[in-house]
Formats: sequence, C-alpha cells, structure tokens
Amino acid sequence: MKFTSLSEGKGFYVPPCQILNICGFRVLFDCPLDLSALSIFSPVCVDEEEFKVSLRDDFRDSECSDKKRQKVEKPLDASNLIHSEPYYKTVNDLHLWNASFIDIVVISSYMGMLGLPFLTRKQGFSAKIYATEATTRLGKLMMEDLVAMHAEFRQLYGPEESGSTQWMKWEELDMLPSVIKDIVIGKDGTELGSWMSLYSVADVMDCMQKVQTLKYAEEACYNGTLLIKAFSSGLDIGTCNWTISSPKGTVSYLSSSCFISSTSMDFDYQALKGSDMIIYSDFSTWKAENNVDDYISCSAPSTYQLSDLSNSENDWKVRAESLLKLDDGVEEVEKLGFLGSCSIDSIKAGGSVIIPIGRLGVILQLLEQIAHSLEVSNIKAPIFVISSVADELLAYTNIIPEWLCKQRQEMMYSGHSLFGHVDLLKDKRIQLFPTLHSLELLKSWEEPCIVFCPHWSMRLGPAVHLLQRWCGDPNSLLIMENAEYTDLALLPFKPMRIKVLQCSFLSGMKLEKVQPLLHILQPKVLTIPEISRQFIPTSNTSMSLKYFSGKETLWIPKLKTTSELDIATDLTLQLQWKKLKHKETSIARLKGQLLLEHGKQRLVFQNDQENVFD
Repeated sequence: MKFTSLSEGKGFYVPPCQILNICGFRVLFDCPLDLSALSIFSPVCVDEEEFKVSLRDDFRDSECSDKKRQKVEKPLDASNLIHSEPYYKTVNDLHLWNASFIDIVVISSYMGMLGLPFLTRKQGFSAKIYATEATTRLGKLMMEDLVAMHAEFRQLYGPEESGSTQWMKWEELDMLPSVIKDIVIGKDGTELGSWMSLYSVADVMDCMQKVQTLKYAEEACYNGTLLIKAFSSGLDIGTCNWTISSPKGTVSYLSSSCFISSTSMDFDYQALKGSDMIIYSDFSTWKAENNVDDYISCSAPSTYQLSDLSNSENDWKVRAESLLKLDDGVEEVEKLGFLGSCSIDSIKAGGSVIIPIGRLGVILQLLEQIAHSLEVSNIKAPIFVISSVADELLAYTNIIPEWLCKQRQEMMYSGHSLFGHVDLLKDKRIQLFPTLHSLELLKSWEEPCIVFCPHWSMRLGPAVHLLQRWCGDPNSLLIMENAEYTDLALLPFKPMRIKVLQCSFLSGMKLEKVQPLLHILQPKVLTIPEISRQFIPTSNTSMSLKYFSGKETLWIPKLKTTSELDIATDLTLQLQWKKLKHKETSIARLKGQLLLEHGKQRLVFQNDQENVFD
C-alpha cells in the first residue's frame, strides 16, 4: 500500500488532495481549486494613463537592474496586478499523474469538487467518482455559479484575444512583484503549469454524469474488492469522511471535521472505529494559530494525561468521549451574534453591508441572525441574496434533512422549516436575484441594505461591483473571512474608507480533541502530517505513526498478516483432513475456485461457481 500527499490545502476553501494505492487501485481524495490565487488578477479597470506610466517605470527599473528584481521593491498598488482574463490554479502535482491511472475519486466536500471538471475532461480518464448526494448537488451549483461569474467578467471586459497568456511568459513573470510571482509559480518555481482557463458548462455537465451519489453510510462496491462508505464529518452540509474496506484491511480517510454543528450532521467518529489505518488529513488542526496557542496554554494536560486518568480502560474512554462532546458551536454562535450586531450598527449609521462568504452553513445562519437582529431593533432594511444559483441553492437546503443536525431534523418533524430563510422569503424580508443588473433588482433596490453575494476572492461576481460602490463610505461594512491573500484581494479598491470586518470560522478539529479521538479509534497505523509531530507523542501508544509531507510517497506496511476466507459449511464437511507429522497443522486437498466478491474472498466448488452470484 502506498500513500502520496499532492497538496496540504489551505483550509475550508482549498481542501487537501491525496492519493492512496490500495489493492492495486489508485484512489484520489478530493480535487479542489485554489480560488484564493485569483487575487493576482485585477477585477477592475484602473486609470489607463496611470497604468501605462507604471508599466514604463517597471520597464526602466528592470533594465537598470539588468532585468533582475531590485532588493527593495516598491509598495504594491493596483497596477501591479495582472490585467488579464483570470486563469484558475489547480493542484500542481496532480498534473504529474496520468489521468488514466486513477481508478477512483472520492469527494469529501463541495469545495473539493470544484477542480473535478479539469480532471474528467482529460483524455483517458475513466475513474469512478463517489460523493454524497448533498455534496454533488451543492458542488454542481457552485461550479455553475463560478462559470456564470467568469462569463460576466468576459462580457464586461471583453474576451481575451489570441496570445492572452502573455503574462505567463518568463520575461513577464520576472517583472512581477515577488508576492504575486510566488503565487503564480510557487516558491520553488514549479507551479506555472497548474494554471488553466476555466471549464465550460458542458464540462460541468459531463463531469456530473460520471459521479455516483451516495446516501449517508450507503455502501458502494468497486470491482468486487473495495467497499466504500461516507460518514458525516460535521464541517458543513454534505461533507464527509470515508471508509474503504478491502481484504487487506480497512482504511479511513479523516478530512476536516467538527464534532458538533448548528447546521450539518455531527461528526460520526464512531463509524471510524475498527479501522486498520486512519489517514488524518485535517491540516486546519495544526495550522490554526489559535488552536496551537490554546493547546499549549491550557489544553495539554487534558490530552497528554489521558493514559494516566485511571487504570480502568473504560474510565478514560468515557472521559475522552466527554471531552469530544464539548460544544464548539457556542463560540461560533457568539461570532454570528457579533456579526449581526455590527451589521445593524452600519445600517443605523446609513451604511450598507456586503457579505461575500462562501460557506453555506454560515450563510444560512447569518441570514437567520441578521433578520432576527433587524426585527429586534425594529429596523426595516432589505436583505438581498444575489447569485445565479441563489434560488435553487436555498430551495435545496430545505429538502436535505439527512445531512442536517438533530435540531434541524426535529424542526422538520414538528412541521417547521429546516431553516429560517424559508419563512423570511415568504414574508419578503429576503429577496433573491440572479444578477446585480437584473431588472427586478433595480426596481427593488434600496439603500441602506444588506447583500449576500459571491465571490469571496473579490475578483468575480457582484461583490466586486458593490465594493467599488461603497468602498469610500465609512458607514458601510464589508464582512469577509480571514484569508491568506486578504491584503492583495482588497488592493484594487484602495484607498478604502469602508469598515472591513475579518472573521474566522471553525474549519476543522481543535487540537485538544485530537488525542482523545485517537485514543478512542485506536487504529493500527496512523498516517498524519509531518507538522503534527510536535503535538502527537510517540510514547505509550500501540499505533504505528507514519508522517507525511508534500510530494513524498509513503510505503505503508501490511495492515493484516493473515487473510480471511469464507468457506461454505457443506464444503468444509467434505474436506478430508490429514495431520502433518510433528506439527499441529492439518491440511486437505480441494478442487475449487477462489473468488473475490463484495470485498471478501470466497472458496467454492468449481461446479458451483455458476450459482455464486445468485
């Protein structure tokens, strides 16, 4: 068995991408896009004369330094961005793999699906794709919305002419500021080939036809050898972890997970018990600075001392499970309340609010929170949701109880709507529009207002035009998530007077919960990121720890030293056993056939093989 980490991802919006070779089959986990990299492109037209002067200055600087970058660079401004139709950054190392060599693709979240059409349109691709029903539907809607926003960009600024990738030539790249150049080609200079022009609607439709959807815990059998199941990860609606069972052992893929959620079904970690190997792929655990600080300051005793809590195995398991059940959602609810309060303050001051957040669960809760805050404050301000898929997206969220938390499911059983936006739409307190320039929106437009719209990269969609409109208003508010390139994303809109409120939401497991979880699951082999080495003690554990980092292939030892074999009872009665001399072993001769069916090895009489699949 072999495991290769192609990309460690960047949190919720860019999940990791990895490949596992099991029983001779190559399984690809997720196929995301790095949409944060869109920040290198300019979303708006800067002053043309200023842009030309800037280019001349850059050219003189490059010649004076013999075409080498100066040691001290000028501060970035909008003219430094790439003025071209956006290209999209895929997982770089995935291009090194022949698409025809991939047998299975499993998708853990709708964000992990956005790069899939690039893969499915490759020549020779014939892999089976598995995803939950909710992830499939939501991923399709988000890909269609991305295509629509890109088409709008082309419509507003014109399609690129031939030679549109002029910016990708090395002489052009050398003139880019180091911050932008590092995003384009990577710090090691190998990522230029990962940029692609966006797929089409036809590519999306062709991709979706190749996806086999699974219900919660539904079993799919691949080639009679692998049994594949999806269980809730709790991160967002439809997100999941995977178990892959085979004659050589059971492997669980642990993606970014949250134990308790206010929207999605809770993390079903019990389903991962009994796994021979767990691939721990929740990088957000180690990358979140708050997680690490909290862990070092106050949480270490509760985890490192689990083995010393009691001589009773059941006792520490009970305590571990109680730690896992501590509600992380309280802090998230407080954040939502704070965002609602800040939004009301802006409305009271006569400003408007832009919310370009891409997390479905957060959007649904914010709609409820802000509408409630407006009602309590007795303020009448319109709430607009602007997206080409807004109507279909919100309608779908009210018919997927299977992947929602218990509280939401109980609302359905009691005859209430799953989410508050259903009633808000009926009362016309929320209005949906496909585009910013739609005639219906122009008729209904009123300021101050609150607008939910894409895109969080601040390069596509209504968010770009609305921020242009309100960036000079000190009473208005922009609510966005913390991102790697936030300063670069806001660069084209500077100078800005609008208030910017950056927030972060739970993107995975908290560090103090990792040890209790591992104590409960107790896999034989734990495959875990190299960055976790300082937090996971290797002593006093029966697990075999395998650390992985980018672009490395791990060889995993055999998970089982023996193989299980099903033999029919009537067949065993006809076997004539002979005991070997000086050995406590018996043997028998059998003329039959060894079959692999539904992940199990079976031994049958040769003349009974026609009835094997009855």
